[in-house]
Amino acid sequence: MAQVNIQINGRDYLIACEDGEEEHLTFLAEYINSQVDGLVESVGQVGEARLLLMASLLVADELAEASQELEALKDGKDGTDGTGTDGPGGQLDLVKLSQRIEDIAARLESA
Repeated sequence: MAQVNIQINGRDYLIACEDGEEEHLTFLAEYINSQVDGLVESVGQVGEARLLLMASLLVADELAEASQELEALKDGKDGTDGTGTDGPGGQLDLVKLSQRIEDIAARLESA
């Protein structure tokens, strides 16, 4: 079993993971740390537990939105036929998807 040293909000943590998962765990930790950094800029150092809770809620919100969007695409509730196209012979509506991604990114940056 491998171990990875990650840093969140300036504090080091030694985390165990399966062999070969080190790079992925490091990527995830960097993402969480960026969420915490954004929160610190917005609300200041309000305590480690509170910052980690807030970051967890932001990530859970992103996951919930992505899951809802995926289900809508699967069910055809997005105005398409459920195949990821705008109907027979249509193209994926990249404009709507990119706008949605930009909206989520803007919300996260302002959090």
